[in-house]
Amino acid sequence: MYTREQLYKYPYFKQNLENCRISDVLDPLTGAVSRRYMIGFVKALIEAKIPFTFGMVDLDNFKYINDTYGHQVGDGVLEHLVNDLTEFLGDKGVVGRFGGDEFLFVNFVDLDYTEKKSFCLEMYPGGRVLRKSVKVEDVELFVTGTTGLSTFPEDAPDYDSLFEEIDKTLYRGKTKGRNCYIIYVPEKHANIVIKELKKHTLFEVFRGMAVEFDAVFPVIEKLKRIFRVFADDLNLTDMFYVGPDGQMKSLVRGTSLGSAEDIGNCVEEDIFASNSIEEIRSKSPIFSETLESYGCETTLVCVVRTGPEIDGYILFAEPRSLRIWQDNEKAIMFSLARMLAGFMRATHLKLN
Repeated sequence: MYTREQLYKYPYFKQNLENCRISDVLDPLTGAVSRRYMIGFVKALIEAKIPFTFGMVDLDNFKYINDTYGHQVGDGVLEHLVNDLTEFLGDKGVVGRFGGDEFLFVNFVDLDYTEKKSFCLEMYPGGRVLRKSVKVEDVELFVTGTTGLSTFPEDAPDYDSLFEEIDKTLYRGKTKGRNCYIIYVPEKHANIVIKELKKHTLFEVFRGMAVEFDAVFPVIEKLKRIFRVFADDLNLTDMFYVGPDGQMKSLVRGTSLGSAEDIGNCVEEDIFASNSIEEIRSKSPIFSETLESYGCETTLVCVVRTGPEIDGYILFAEPRSLRIWQDNEKAIMFSLARMLAGFMRATHLKLN
């Protein structure tokens, strides 16, 4: 929780704190600067033409935490995040709560791309703020988040433009699977239209899958046609399958990456999702070795079957990505696996 002394060094807060209490300026739960005063602070910096990097952190799957463990645990996670982010940012800037599980920060020091990347690298893989285990009461949770950043005045001349840019980068991060940071780069992000990032509803994806499934006969051709339906929406570059021979094969390239003969040890039920290569290695060392050779640490695997007998596996695995697999992605994979299994059983074809 910020103190009066910590905020007093900034003219905007000094002026406001002369007429109100520190508790009026802070978010009552987390102790970060409240939304009203954080936005006012950013606008004052822009008016004074003071350069800074503006960022937003959105916790991944926070609703799941609240629904599963209760709001008290959820509140504890938010408090941990603010404490860690405030300590990490230190004298570089200020942290504010935008609302819910979204937090804003101002960083006065890391302004060019290289500095911003170094800042984010410390924030993420080092476990300083995100990708770390947090214990709240008797619950231990692995907390991840998606972050978008943009810089004034290099990237935007006013508040509305600046906020639009971090909004674009944040949504871009979500479409890449969350659990990542996106630094605004005009060449990459200026033309993004957020509604285009959410262009297809789940119904449209399932309908497209059904149409493509009926369009061709060979099993692998069906997979190829269906993959094109959702590849762009889910930001996927490839899809893989494991047939009776135990080889993990690329759908796009049509080649084998290596053996995945022990992949079944990962999938205790119908579907398995993980972004921890250590977890995968502990259950399926042969499969994990093939994943690592492709540069992957995260995977979503689904069993192809209609009953107890397994016909194979289909999976996503993106290199250099620690994405958090969402329920809609699991639903698509599960439905596809069942459609495929039913077809193979009816035609006596195999996944090879």
